[in-house]
Amino acid sequence: MYKDELIHLHQLLIYLMKFLIDNGVSKTYFEGYTSLGISPHHIHRTKAEHKYAIFVLAWGISNVLAENNEIIPRSVANRLGELAKRCKDEMILR
Repeated sequence: MYKDELIHLHQLLIYLMKFLIDNGVSKTYFEGYTSLGISPHHIHRTKAEHKYAIFVLAWGISNVLAENNEIIPRSVANRLGELAKRCKDEMILR
């Protein structure tokens, strides 16, 4: 995926996060993402940083959906967490 496509995906996930928060979901699900300090508007950040932020944000969203509505299986949320960790490890190695 190209960097500009990752940034668009990042923005779409931000809209979903804001929708969930506006509808009563606790911000604690997204503390890992907000602590990164990476937003879609930070176009100077690397592709790898945006990719990592996307996985962390998707992990938070999937946790909300798995715990509150059981829309997705818990295994999906766990797998996204593993992918976020692997992505962070790859960034460190570079």
